[in-house]
Amino acid sequence: MAHHGPTAVALHLLLQIHLAVMVCSLLPSSAGAFTSSNTNAVAVAPRVPCLRSQEMALLQLKRSFTATAYSITAFRSWKVGTDCCGWAGVHCGDADGRVTSLDLGSWGLESAGLDPALFDLTSLRYLNLAWNNFNLSKLPSTGFEQLTNLTSLNLPNTFFSGQVPHNIGRLTNLVSLDLSVSSELVELADNMDRYIEGDLDNIESLAVTNFTSLVANLGSLRELNLGGVNLSQSTDWCDALSMYARNLRVLRLDGCKIHGPICGTFSALRSLSVIDLQGSSLTGQIPDFFANYSLLNVLQLSYNQLEGWVSPEIFEHKKLVTIDLYYNPKLSGSLPNISADSCLQNLLVGRTNFSSTIPSSIGKIRSLKRLGLDAPGFSGNLPSSIGELKSLNTLKVSGLNLVGPMPSWITNLTSLKVLKFSYCGLYGSIPSSIGHLIKLKIFAVMQCEASGEIPPHIFNMTQLEELALGSNNFTGIVELNSLWRLPNLSLLDLSNNKIVVQEGQENSSMVSLPNIQFLNLAACSITKFPSILKHLNYCIGLDLSNNQMHGAIPRWVWENWSTDPSFGLFYLDLSHNNFTSVGYETFLPISLVKLDLSFNMFEGPIPLPQYSAQVLDYSSNMFSSMPHNFSTQLRDTYVFKASRNNLSGNIPTSFCIVSEFLDLSYNTFNGSVPSCLMEDANPLIVLNLKENQLDGELPDTINENCTLELLDISSNRIEGQLPKSLVACKRLEVLAIANNNITGSFPCWMSTLPRLQVLILKHNNFFGLVIPSSAKEKITWGFPSLRILDISYNNFSGTLNKEWLSKLMGMIVEVSNETLVMEYYAYYGQLYHLGTKIRSKGSGNQFDKRWMTFGFIDRSNNTYQLSTELTSKGSERQFDEIWRTLGFLDVSNNAFQGSIPADIGGLVLLDVLNMSHNSFTGPIPSQLGHLAHLESLDLSSNALSGEIPLELASLDSLTTLNLSNNKLMGSIPESPHFMTFSNNSFLGNEDLCGPPLSKVCNNKVKSNAKKKSVDFILFLFVGIGFGVGFAVAVVVAWGIPVRKRA
Repeated sequence: MAHHGPTAVALHLLLQIHLAVMVCSLLPSSAGAFTSSNTNAVAVAPRVPCLRSQEMALLQLKRSFTATAYSITAFRSWKVGTDCCGWAGVHCGDADGRVTSLDLGSWGLESAGLDPALFDLTSLRYLNLAWNNFNLSKLPSTGFEQLTNLTSLNLPNTFFSGQVPHNIGRLTNLVSLDLSVSSELVELADNMDRYIEGDLDNIESLAVTNFTSLVANLGSLRELNLGGVNLSQSTDWCDALSMYARNLRVLRLDGCKIHGPICGTFSALRSLSVIDLQGSSLTGQIPDFFANYSLLNVLQLSYNQLEGWVSPEIFEHKKLVTIDLYYNPKLSGSLPNISADSCLQNLLVGRTNFSSTIPSSIGKIRSLKRLGLDAPGFSGNLPSSIGELKSLNTLKVSGLNLVGPMPSWITNLTSLKVLKFSYCGLYGSIPSSIGHLIKLKIFAVMQCEASGEIPPHIFNMTQLEELALGSNNFTGIVELNSLWRLPNLSLLDLSNNKIVVQEGQENSSMVSLPNIQFLNLAACSITKFPSILKHLNYCIGLDLSNNQMHGAIPRWVWENWSTDPSFGLFYLDLSHNNFTSVGYETFLPISLVKLDLSFNMFEGPIPLPQYSAQVLDYSSNMFSSMPHNFSTQLRDTYVFKASRNNLSGNIPTSFCIVSEFLDLSYNTFNGSVPSCLMEDANPLIVLNLKENQLDGELPDTINENCTLELLDISSNRIEGQLPKSLVACKRLEVLAIANNNITGSFPCWMSTLPRLQVLILKHNNFFGLVIPSSAKEKITWGFPSLRILDISYNNFSGTLNKEWLSKLMGMIVEVSNETLVMEYYAYYGQLYHLGTKIRSKGSGNQFDKRWMTFGFIDRSNNTYQLSTELTSKGSERQFDEIWRTLGFLDVSNNAFQGSIPADIGGLVLLDVLNMSHNSFTGPIPSQLGHLAHLESLDLSSNALSGEIPLELASLDSLTTLNLSNNKLMGSIPESPHFMTFSNNSFLGNEDLCGPPLSKVCNNKVKSNAKKKSVDFILFLFVGIGFGVGFAVAVVVAWGIPVRKRA
């Protein structure tokens, strides 16, 4: 036996004593052998097992869920006859065996509805059913009121629908309430947003109509999360919270469709640490009192319509960790010098109207992790101090006036995962050491002035998921086979540079790249359709527009992405190439949302995708026909464009199912306009049939639910009268019917259309007075929004009504618009169901695409811009863009008579005024000098008399003037501006003289300017002479001596 020293023996003895104490402590307290009979200690009561009633309720709840692999695994411990207090997710009170906590969160369960057995667990304090699928069933209207002890109700992402039961508002002990639907908004590129969220527009979400009744009794509430719950009818949300939930610490109402301003009483919620109101329609200013919330950590107000100036004190708040104001385009402000001891980790002011320079002090906030400075108003230099923010993982920068070289210090930010420069003046090359940013997942330099070759090290950054370098001045050659070195890449955009994209060498070892989803290679000097792209089996978007590809599109393009409509190609843009054939006769075996084949050299019948697409553009080709029986292929089509082709015959009625934009202009269609396009309950927004050979009359039974905003049937052979049923189109902004044979009087009845801005009636057979013909029309007479009116080349007569002119408010009062250019948006579902598989947290449960949707908004082809021909500056001009600021009035080539109303001078927003070729008489009104924006004035070929008003010489914007062939007299005003006009502006006025005419004014014919000048000088001398003479007479009369000069 080994000999042990005294120290070892002592340690061994202590260990034995310690183990004995531990064993004794673990023995039941009822073991009397270890309990002294004379001790005063109270024995711990034994834990009561689960009550039978609780077990039965839980087992019934279990049966209500569909038996799946997930549920079988999750409920493995839920066995009859065992203590339910020991089941997974279940906790009980020790004293009574009643269930106090039920946590089934993220178990991946499915059910047709919440079983009422749940409400037998009346001792529940905590209930968590998060991330289970209840298939849009309604929450029970009764039962929740029985759970009076409940302090936490956690039901996020459970896919319930309908009204939130009012009796939840009776749970007075609630501390936490979460009924939210998770949503994540991820910026993909500058013209599209990609996001994952519950599709609240296409399914019935939870809703609250009376917010006060929900929270009036919840005075103990500390956390409220209703993200994604529809609160659009709960206009009382703000005041109700301020009155009844003053102890709130966390408030999340993101994506709740709330609107209006944040109420002033919100200032009562001073205990808030989290305010999340993003993704709604909030307006007004961000309250300054947020800066006084001493506990505030998170302020998220992104994706709203907030405006005004943001108080700099909010950015100086000492405890704020997150300030997210992203995407509030009208929100203004500037970044102050933020203290280095700030706690800010997330500062996001992108896509706002923030301006000024970026303070260098921002580089001292070492806690920053996400910095979003992508607002176009930023200017100056990008502070190099940002390069010291070692914890930064996201940096986004924009600013049209943000200048300087591409910063080399970005390579010091080795924690970066997202780096984006967009819409800025940064120039020069990308640092070659960019490859040091090995954690980078998103790298974008979009629409800046970057140049040089793309560093080859970028294609070694294996973590990259998105690489967007479009619209710069990059040069060099990029080979597509380099994509295989980036296995995680999901987006590549090299469009609109000076680079040449080549296919590179293809080999048999290349396999599919399942992560490539978006590939944009527009204007990359590609001459042949890259066959290497056939390996991109799961591509969602492909843009090869503006290249030099020619010949036939390979058949594999259609076949490679046609296997599954849910996972196939989402958009394909092959526009602006030289393709001549699609490889198929009629129907393409592919499922698409958007197909753009415009501006090529295709012939024959238009090829339609076999599965209906939402956006189809075949404009500017040589297509000659439509396939037979194609209505099925258009059943889901929102936008169909086939302008400038060789289509002929009658317009097929199958087009009547196109629901928003239909453009068949510049073809040779004949026959009448199909009545179904205008009469039926057709949701068309834009109908453009101009420049065809259509005849007959327009249908006069337009539906009361008319949604038309633009109707253009110009340059056809339409006859008859303008249908008065057009008054049903209350959203109509543009009506263009020029160059037809339409007759009748002026359509005064159209003045009831509140949004009508453009009315073009020229080159028709209209006649009569331009005044109301009935008492009812006199009441509504006015055209309040009209800015462009062209009634030239008709047979209108009489005088111009001055009262009507004074009511053309669109030409008098400037109104701010969301867009400067007149354009119309297609509202084809912002979410496209691509059936992406999304797994619930912790369970791997795959939800059907009805519940979770992956999609993106493509803003590049869902707008339609108005273009038209107008006579401006002496000639017919094609306006491809009509600015909402343009004021235009053309009444030329009619039979108007009488004087020109002085009220025209009140149309101060006019840019073009043409009253030529009529019979106007009298003088030119001097009030025309008030038209400060006027660029073109044509009063030629009338019988105007008198002198040219001096006021016209002050119109500095005037570039075109035609006063020829009138009876004007006197001298042409002498001004530098008038000297720029040629003789042609004044010819045909025998009594006009002076430059630029060769006729010299004689002494008897003085110009207005000279005559007024001479008269003034003569009056001055007469006055002086009179004054001197009068003074001498006074001196003589009074005998005052007059001093003579020495």
